[in-house]
Amino acid sequence: MAATPYEKTLERALKLLSYKPRSVAELRERLLEKEWADETTVDQVIARLRELGYLNDEQFALSYATSRLNTKPLGRTRLRRDLQRKKLPTQTVENTLDEAYNMQSEEDLIERAIDKRLRLKGPPSTRQESKKLFDYLIRRGFSYDLVLCKLREIGTRIELNDEYE
Repeated sequence: MAATPYEKTLERALKLLSYKPRSVAELRERLLEKEWADETTVDQVIARLRELGYLNDEQFALSYATSRLNTKPLGRTRLRRDLQRKKLPTQTVENTLDEAYNMQSEEDLIERAIDKRLRLKGPPSTRQESKKLFDYLIRRGFSYDLVLCKLREIGTRIELNDEYE
């Protein structure tokens, strides 16, 4: 017995969600990859999954953000980029960032990142090592001002102002 396009699309959606949680836009994109899936059917399936509570961008974004922050200390900029890659609406991303950084302050996260880096590499003793630590923290998405402030607190001599201004 041949399944209807709706049933096939719903089955594929549930299978995709069983592998990992996804945003609505991510799921829509994956469902439309199949030639037998059309916009109307995909919209019906997504509406049904929302109704059942399987799809919720706000819950997905918050759980993704808190999981990322627990695994690896990240700054606001990096987490924003990661959430945008998940094709979440801008407002959802901003609300999630506010909520996530209310639960764990960026100050605590940068201190965790610095502590881990210092345990692995030791405290920087040259200007070059200080710059590497600085660059590492910037790549983690922490703001320029926060990074400079924290590095000055730990006594790292950094004279990067000319290079970055």
